[in-house]
Amino acid sequence: MAGVKKKPTKGGMYQAWYADYTGQRRYFTTTTRTEAKREAKRLEAEHRLVRQGIRPAPSSADKHARRPLEEVVQEYLAWGEAQGGRGGRAWGKTHARMRRTHLAWWQDRLGLKFQADLHRILPRVEKELQSLQQRGRAGKTMANYAEAIGAFCDWCVQRGYLAEDPLKAMVPFDATPRTHRRAMTADEIARLLEACPPHRRLLYETAFSTGLRANELRSLKVEHLDVEHAGLHLDAAWTKNRKAGFQPVPEGLAARLAASADSGEAARLYQRFSRKKATSQAPVNPLLYVPSHTARALDKDLKAAGIPKQSPGGKIDFHACRVAYINLVIQSGVTVKEAQELARHASPELTMNVYGRVQKERLAKAVEHVGHAILQPKRVPVEYRRVVGAEHESATHEKTMGCADENWWRRRELNPRPKIVR
Repeated sequence: MAGVKKKPTKGGMYQAWYADYTGQRRYFTTTTRTEAKREAKRLEAEHRLVRQGIRPAPSSADKHARRPLEEVVQEYLAWGEAQGGRGGRAWGKTHARMRRTHLAWWQDRLGLKFQADLHRILPRVEKELQSLQQRGRAGKTMANYAEAIGAFCDWCVQRGYLAEDPLKAMVPFDATPRTHRRAMTADEIARLLEACPPHRRLLYETAFSTGLRANELRSLKVEHLDVEHAGLHLDAAWTKNRKAGFQPVPEGLAARLAASADSGEAARLYQRFSRKKATSQAPVNPLLYVPSHTARALDKDLKAAGIPKQSPGGKIDFHACRVAYINLVIQSGVTVKEAQELARHASPELTMNVYGRVQKERLAKAVEHVGHAILQPKRVPVEYRRVVGAEHESATHEKTMGCADENWWRRRELNPRPKIVR
């Protein structure tokens, strides 16, 4: 017979039970005692109909209802870290870390103990997300939390661990960024390169010349540099789009990278600046030295260069180097397809509408060009040399030619031109 324990668990959940169609007792937890009692009676009634042959037997998903959720989560994470990424590749390190953290947070906040606890969790999930919103979290943060548990539920449905997705009716939050990155100008980039320490100048030059992200720059090794073809070979194991590629670089920069690689400067910098515990985790044969906190290092260099981090046009962080690179590529006059290829984006919309920036100076110059074509300058009357006896013909010709100034002819009569006598 269905029932509910009088006292809640340590997590504040109420445990209930019911007898399934085989006569075995099944347990689950909910947030309130009333809800637990109502749900237990409903489940027991459904299984009673199965026992009587009125309803079909439960699906395979019901067989996993009493499976510990932590066990299922670990199976999901192991799958993702092995083949859950694009093209059957592993998740990236950052993605795997965030997915593990978010799922642990959901288990704690919702008190999820068993697979059956995922049943009808939509209202509770929305309540927790609304709580994050009230605490001032950005829309992208809430979208990441929602995406973590949503992807996990989808995976459970694909594996037959859930009969249906309990979050299929969830509406996404507005993930529009609160802050806007601005594209640094060529003058600002030059000032930054002059003010930064020598050991970070090569890093910034590579970031501004290739648009590579911080983790991608950190993953570069000496063997990825191709001096002959002036470019960098990108490995699918650490690129964001999980695709191998070739990123062109200026020939002068390729030569300086080769000289730095021959000197072993990057490895020495890692030994110098890395902490003792992290020394063993330093990259093997690195091409560049990338600080562990790129934003913190860039803030110091921006301050030294006299460049504000925040301005009406937006903020500057390390990812703004990529924004600047893409805008410089667009301004160079390449086609949209070529700009998309150099940015390594999946669609031209991402290149032009998300990363592309508008420069007011270029807009003003374009408007001036339009105005020059439309607003014609005033017509200037043509002076004609007169001969003796030809004054009448000349004046008549000037009248027929017309003039932009209506008072010109009146001024002409008041100040007659002297006659030319030959």
